[in-house]
Amino acid sequence: MAVNVSELKTKFVEIFGSEGTPKAYFAPGRVNLIGEHTDYNGGHVFPCALTIGTYGIIRPREDRKLRLFSVNFSNMGVVESSLDDLIPAESAGWTNYPKGIMWTFEKRGYHLEKGMDILFYGDIPSGSGLSSSASLEVLTGLMLRDTFGFHISMVDLALIGQYSENNFNGMNCGIMDQFASAMGKKDCAIFLDTSNLNYEYAPVKLPEARIIITNSNVKHSLVSSAYNDRRNESEAALKALQTVVTIKTLGDLTEEQFEQYKDAIKDPICQKRAKHAVYENQRTIHAVEALKTNDIETFGKLINASHVSLRDDYETSCTETDILAELAWNIPGVLGSRITGGGFGGCTVSIVKKDSVDLFIQTIGKAYRDKTGIQAEFYVVDIGDGAHALNI
Repeated sequence: MAVNVSELKTKFVEIFGSEGTPKAYFAPGRVNLIGEHTDYNGGHVFPCALTIGTYGIIRPREDRKLRLFSVNFSNMGVVESSLDDLIPAESAGWTNYPKGIMWTFEKRGYHLEKGMDILFYGDIPSGSGLSSSASLEVLTGLMLRDTFGFHISMVDLALIGQYSENNFNGMNCGIMDQFASAMGKKDCAIFLDTSNLNYEYAPVKLPEARIIITNSNVKHSLVSSAYNDRRNESEAALKALQTVVTIKTLGDLTEEQFEQYKDAIKDPICQKRAKHAVYENQRTIHAVEALKTNDIETFGKLINASHVSLRDDYETSCTETDILAELAWNIPGVLGSRITGGGFGGCTVSIVKKDSVDLFIQTIGKAYRDKTGIQAEFYVVDIGDGAHALNI
């Protein structure tokens, strides 16, 4: 459902008053087609921006006060703060994300001279794993850049978002989510080498298929989940491998090299984590090659293999997302399906032939509800552009 930006402006005026000239912006959420938990292991990822995301309306003030309001968390009312109080606090709730970006701007020498009134609204389902936090971070960065006239590239806005989430919000994420939100391009996915930020846009041409995101409605909080544990385990595996082979990241290894050197990793759990990172990186490279030659069947098989690896080696899946993927694999017309995002709940992404879309939604909806008692939600999505200003 399209968001009416004029209605958001009316809400802004209702809450903050009509003086001044507010400006509107949008930053998308993302879905990663393949390449999961490779972005902090120096590997490749293949995300695309979605047409759902986070909207923001901003107006600078004459003082240093911050007044932040989210339509999604309207019960919190206007959250008041100050540019002199950019400190993470549990009581600050969702405002820790925009405040973290402001803190990072200041830390990097981009001084914010005036406070702001900002209204936010997001149409990304909460806890779905479609990167609502990265969307909010990139959106805030873009609004600050334009409001204060800073010369900052979109890639740097992505890096600012990542730094903020790592250091202000305590979530040790890689660069993928923020990069996809900042750099997305309509009808293309981004083939990104996270070791050096080299990237190319790869057209996603699925004339006979659609991308369907299925929300398990099992919510997760990555900050308090095992996400950071996986990163630590991967780093321990890398250090062990570096005693026997010269590499900077796990993404430097081929499958054959990993099998040759894997016994240097004495901890069996860390060895499994490294195996996923290495094999998933190679799967991503092969998947993009398949897509370029319109070999959608191979692309789908690699997506399935990604889920199995996330389930068995990286162990970031869960019962509910395993059920969703396995149900999908048994439906005619499904080319591939896997968990997407950080894991421990959230969504699956599936490539489904157009004439099987209704069957997919009906069959999985009923079977998933019968097995779990939970109602899944389905989004047949389009690939959109990265963060940008809007007309109001």
